[in-house]
Amino acid sequence: MNCHSGATAVNTAKAVKRVALIGMPNTGKSTLFNRLTGATAFVGNWPGVTVDLLQAHININNETVEFVDLPGIYDLNGFSEDEKVVNQFLENFGVNLVVVVLNAAQIDRQIRLALQIKALGLPAIIILNMADEAKHYGVEIQVNELGKRLELPVFLMTAKYGRGYERAYRAISQLLAESVTTEKIDNLNTSLAEKMDISVAEIENVLTGAVQMPSQMAVNITQQIDRFLLHPILGLPLFFAGMFVVFWVVWNVGLPSQDIMDQITTWLQSNLIEPLVSPLPKLAQDFLVNGLWGGLATVASFVPLIVLFFMIMAVLEDSGYLSRSAYLMDAFMAKLGLDGRSFVMQMMGFGCNVPALMGTRVMRSQSLRLLTMLIIPFSLCAARLQVFVFIIAAVVPKGNGALVLFSLYILSFVAAIVTAALFQGLFKNEEPFVLELPPYRVPTLKHVLFRGWGEVKEFLTRASGFITLGCVAVWVVTNLPPGATGLDTIGGQIGQFLSPIMEPIGINPYLTLALLFGVIAKEVVVGSLAVIYALGEDAVTSQIAGSVTFIQAYSFCIFCLLYTPCLVTTATLFNEAKTWKFTLFALAYSLGFAWLASFIFYQSALALGWR
Repeated sequence: MNCHSGATAVNTAKAVKRVALIGMPNTGKSTLFNRLTGATAFVGNWPGVTVDLLQAHININNETVEFVDLPGIYDLNGFSEDEKVVNQFLENFGVNLVVVVLNAAQIDRQIRLALQIKALGLPAIIILNMADEAKHYGVEIQVNELGKRLELPVFLMTAKYGRGYERAYRAISQLLAESVTTEKIDNLNTSLAEKMDISVAEIENVLTGAVQMPSQMAVNITQQIDRFLLHPILGLPLFFAGMFVVFWVVWNVGLPSQDIMDQITTWLQSNLIEPLVSPLPKLAQDFLVNGLWGGLATVASFVPLIVLFFMIMAVLEDSGYLSRSAYLMDAFMAKLGLDGRSFVMQMMGFGCNVPALMGTRVMRSQSLRLLTMLIIPFSLCAARLQVFVFIIAAVVPKGNGALVLFSLYILSFVAAIVTAALFQGLFKNEEPFVLELPPYRVPTLKHVLFRGWGEVKEFLTRASGFITLGCVAVWVVTNLPPGATGLDTIGGQIGQFLSPIMEPIGINPYLTLALLFGVIAKEVVVGSLAVIYALGEDAVTSQIAGSVTFIQAYSFCIFCLLYTPCLVTTATLFNEAKTWKFTLFALAYSLGFAWLASFIFYQSALALGWR
């Protein structure tokens, strides 16, 4: 789901039929959901359910049908947060149909979930996804025979490419036309215990003769690649080398692409914005052009960079490599009281901290969740990436920019490691770590582009909300009282008031003010600099280049990386931790840690004679 969303309560009319998608993680459930619903999905706040669920309304058989994408789970009898969410949903809402999505290549390990749904008496259809992988591995499935034994419709599909989709869609349409909404299931766990005890023998009775699993998977390309990428000595260096390549591409391809957006926004300002506001009083013109438009235009210039970054991350995720990073890091993370999942959540945080925090629900240990949530906000998210690219481009020779950017990426890991080492005694974890590595897959261009477009939409949504609010607020405090300029404004006085705290870390009053508004949303930092200096993007870059040294700029980046997260992240942190005590502790700790890290760097650099 998207990083942020304005979730609103949904009161579904009785006439609207409901379809729930259930499946284990990494079965392609969300891919099927996206194919079924297109781009109409949104996040709904379901009363009685402890998490927002992705949902969409589409027309089938001339009726409005509501599709709900439930979290990936391993077992309805499980105890993880996501498993509880699915239980809460089934206990609170009736459904017309349950679409159970299983990995066809792992049907022997996943069929139990389908049997649980059947035992509950829920109307269901079984989708055996990733049929192409199953065939590659030598898994043979007699679909008709399996359907007879399950007494449920069964379809093979490769959702990523759409193979088998039309047949399954027609079956879903037919079942919905004949369906009646089931009652919600009271006390689901009790119902499961009373209605079934699915044994290994029962699973074997269903599969024997209908499914033929190879006695031993043949050596395949995944195993060959893993011998290299998961090598005990070369694995981690290769991983970090790969991440350096990511930032090199972002720097050398994404940064030049800003020029195109800058040309577009400059043309729009000269030919549309300024003529439109010219009849207005000068103060209003200044507010609209230098305040609102100037900030938004500067932030908008980073759209190509954001698209590129998320497309690369989509390739890494869909290929199956990010889950392997958890395997590589698990032994080291265990020494810090964490596990490989904590590393994956931190990696997710490089896109946005919000879904990474929500992803900790798969952890059953509350201590592990809290410690992981404490380190996730240190991840170099896409919003901070914009800030760093902007600042580094102004003060660092372009040939070294990628290296400086990558150093901040490494610093985010160092901050997480130090934090975990400090607090692992307070948040003790004894939960075992189990990880199933998916085979390597070739990401589809459609999904990669869809991911990039989704992030642009989310970025534009924030631009119309938090970022606009931030730019307006910055203009107000940098233009009042009337006639005041520079440090005489309210904003300048705030920056000067904080100077005794910020000067020891090399951050001037203008940059201090930008950081204050960055608490709203980190993208506001870049937009606020254009408003604070009342200059266009190029002019602001020149201003910073002439007034800020490299060590001051790098200290600023350190502080921005580590200090208090944005409002949406803070709200998510509270929602997941469910305690203000931990939330306030996390905010205070990150702020203090940021100042200390910047102080150590800046004062050490001065002592060494750096400038």
